[in-house]
Amino acid sequence: MIATLLFIVFLAMMLAGVPIGASLGLAGAAAIAIANADSQWFGLLAVPQNFYAGLGKYPLLAIPMFVLVGSIFDRSGVALRLVNFAIAIVGRGPGMLPLVAIAVAMFLGGISGSGPANAAAVGGVMIAAMSRAGYPASFSASVVGAAAATDILIPPSVAFIVYSVLVPGASVPALFAAGMIPGVLAGLALIVPAVWLSRKHKMGALESTLPRPPFWKSLREAVWGLAAPVLILGGMRAGWFTPTEAAVVAVFYGLFVGMFIHRTIHFRDLFVILRESGELSAVILIVVSLAGIFAFSLSTLGVIDPVTRAIVNSGLGEYGVLALLILLLITVGMFLDGVSIFLIFVPLLLPIVQYYKWDPVWFGVILTLKVALGQFTPPLAVNLMVSCRIAKVRMEETVQWVGWMLFSMFLVMVLVLVFPELALWLPRQLGY
Repeated sequence: MIATLLFIVFLAMMLAGVPIGASLGLAGAAAIAIANADSQWFGLLAVPQNFYAGLGKYPLLAIPMFVLVGSIFDRSGVALRLVNFAIAIVGRGPGMLPLVAIAVAMFLGGISGSGPANAAAVGGVMIAAMSRAGYPASFSASVVGAAAATDILIPPSVAFIVYSVLVPGASVPALFAAGMIPGVLAGLALIVPAVWLSRKHKMGALESTLPRPPFWKSLREAVWGLAAPVLILGGMRAGWFTPTEAAVVAVFYGLFVGMFIHRTIHFRDLFVILRESGELSAVILIVVSLAGIFAFSLSTLGVIDPVTRAIVNSGLGEYGVLALLILLLITVGMFLDGVSIFLIFVPLLLPIVQYYKWDPVWFGVILTLKVALGQFTPPLAVNLMVSCRIAKVRMEETVQWVGWMLFSMFLVMVLVLVFPELALWLPRQLGY
């Protein structure tokens, strides 16, 4: 009865427009109070204890740092230089600018751990460039929003950090390595419909008339941006620093490049950068801590075990259950952001993962692929929201283009489902 009330209160508050974090925390606190109505303080001392416990985890220190990295590289001019270098390589022609947008978004995924920050950095450069070349604004916004979704798969990734905190046996380095091949495959899968749609609908008619940047000059200007993922990921692999320390190194590297090499960041800009990244980090971490109260109420009320038994005894079998979970998460992903999906559903799904002996790292990649799809699936679509704002178009105008890209990335998720080694081979080779 109390467990049912917990979910009713949570859903009612969400439908009433209460922020996701507050809905999780208040519903959990109400359930704890009702369950402990006979005790002093109604057991509410568990609320601050679990609020702190949800936040007091070392890997979470990396989240504000990687969010800050995204903001720094957004303003440093690195994206523009990477775009020019990519154009110098692939040249001009129908479909080439969408290809460049996706490739640059994938590369920036090796620097920042935030999809919306990636969409802002790439969109700020590419949407205007694609508009000058004759691409419709709705198509440009669709390409950038979809491309930025590869950010949470290609390490470093905020989503993987949150997942590692929730799931024992899934370390951050192992998840980072596991996301690399699926992330690259997702980017390649997006390139196919982007180029095909460009040529089918004869977009970018003016692209061939625009100048091609000189190769060696573009390479010299892009070299500092090209070195960033090598420093971050190579340093972690070499054992020079942990993923959390790598985030701090990336912050100082980005500031050095922006302030002293490209000189696009000035001291007066630091306050704005710190404020924006601080606000976004605070939102993420408050949701994480409030979800700790919700998770505690789920475990103490005995909700998880009955749900697990009902699912595994449903007669669907292992693959039927997996298909059901994917369908559920696809539906939920249209309305909730990725961090919220992890915080709400991972505690419920973890016993099912353990029952079927699924590899937690592989399941984390599947779940993150689903979250990546949700980042450009209307109506929420946080990445698409950012790119549409830059392109000054309504999200409804992107549906005719986004559908093809969703289908392409969905096929990648199916491939990882059928061939788990696509996610597990690299961590195994690296010894994680």
